[in-house]
Amino acid sequence: MSDCPVRLVRPDGATAAYRVCSPLAPGGAPLLLIHGLASNGSRFAEFAERTTLAERHALIRVDLRGHGDAVTRRRIGIDLWCDDLAAVLDVEGGAAAIVVGHSLGAQVALHFVRRRPRRSVALVLIDPVFRSALHGRWLRLAQAVPLLRLAARLARALNALGLDRGALPPLDLRALDAVARRALGSPAAERAFIARYSSMRADLRHVPLAVYLQDLVEMFVPAPPPATLGVPTLALLSSGATFADAAAMRAALAGPQVTVQTIDCQHWPLTERPDEVQQAIERWCEALPAARAQR
Repeated sequence: MSDCPVRLVRPDGATAAYRVCSPLAPGGAPLLLIHGLASNGSRFAEFAERTTLAERHALIRVDLRGHGDAVTRRRIGIDLWCDDLAAVLDVEGGAAAIVVGHSLGAQVALHFVRRRPRRSVALVLIDPVFRSALHGRWLRLAQAVPLLRLAARLARALNALGLDRGALPPLDLRALDAVARRALGSPAAERAFIARYSSMRADLRHVPLAVYLQDLVEMFVPAPPPATLGVPTLALLSSGATFADAAAMRAALAGPQVTVQTIDCQHWPLTERPDEVQQAIERWCEALPAARAQR
């Protein structure tokens, strides 16, 4: 699998970026893998290298505009991200995809399926965020969206005047995950892990402030309930996640085509339980009706 990014110049001059692993024996719909807040496509690097789905499905790891190899300090948001994802599928010849998203990426996936219903055959949500289920710090952040939006606009305006931190070091989440797993094994190590992975200061070492603020704004845009989208949906929920009420999450996800599975971890199942996540997605995708799994 090549790790060289494909870059698409979009109509507004911005760049969309992604990496693709072509299947050994094509036959299934591509998997469109969408990372979370302040993240990039390396979030799914390990999954893409190890999953048996690579035998029949193209695996497309995107860097959402503003992240990874698509860094920009210009406007970003769900509307632009959805347009970029459709353009990526156009280039890769995928009429429709199995759309997989983690956290913010799950929100983008939900909006993409709603806005581009013919481009999606199925949906995998890893710790999605539904405002109706939020509590604590995350509810307060959601309530502060007007201020976050204003702060993001101010940051973009300053960037347009040339006031920014310049080039930022890339974030390799696969390497960071490997370090985290070696450190886990005690309550103290787990606390350190949670602090690092939820640290705004750590995120801002790799992501422009304007992007981080806008990510937060987009995280809390009301997402369509999966049951209204008309596609099979798998939702993987972290048992230890403290940002949402578990019962309210399940209520938001309820529907005849929605399968909910709990992963015993915090909010980073791809880091903490990669094998369990991989196997859950593989089993579910392999059980999809053949007609839906085709390109």
